[in-house]
Amino acid sequence: MLQQSQGRSDNELLSAYLAGNKEAISQLIERHRVRVYDYIRMMVKDAELADDIFQETFIKVVRVIDSGRYKESGKFLSWVMRIAHNQVIDHFRSEKHNPSVNESSAGYDILATQRLTEGSIEDRMVGEQIEADLRNLVAELPEEQQEVVRLRYYGGLSFKEIAEQTEVGINTALGRMRYALINLRKMIKEKNIALE
Repeated sequence: MLQQSQGRSDNELLSAYLAGNKEAISQLIERHRVRVYDYIRMMVKDAELADDIFQETFIKVVRVIDSGRYKESGKFLSWVMRIAHNQVIDHFRSEKHNPSVNESSAGYDILATQRLTEGSIEDRMVGEQIEADLRNLVAELPEEQQEVVRLRYYGGLSFKEIAEQTEVGINTALGRMRYALINLRKMIKEKNIALE
């Protein structure tokens, strides 16, 4: 198990850090670095942006711990993942206020539509247009539905993980996805968008 990989649990390392061992926080960050970074990268689809959000996430983690606001619950990684998730959502919110669709922000896999890597230029252009259309439609969904779609299709999370990240019940997460899909189908029909 990850927590035991270096012999000391997350909570033991946290206690050591709070007792003055500054190396302990580095060990904690290193222990969970890959999982947190991979999650952020899946969500934002951009390595440079993922690096920035990763740094912001752990700066916030250390600030909360230093201020004494971290409540030890034995679920350090879940808490860090929730902070990472919130940082990603904050990024998407600020992006929504300054919308610009470019290749890196368009993503590579929205609602399981994959970029065409082979084929004619025309095929690639059609694929890119479908991807952009879907991304624009998702941006028109209510925020709670957008969040579930992004976590499911960008983040590859299960509905159980989505429920934990968004702090709702699994039925609520499933319901939000159901309504998101209903709304997307309706918008596709209304706007007469071809997805093939």
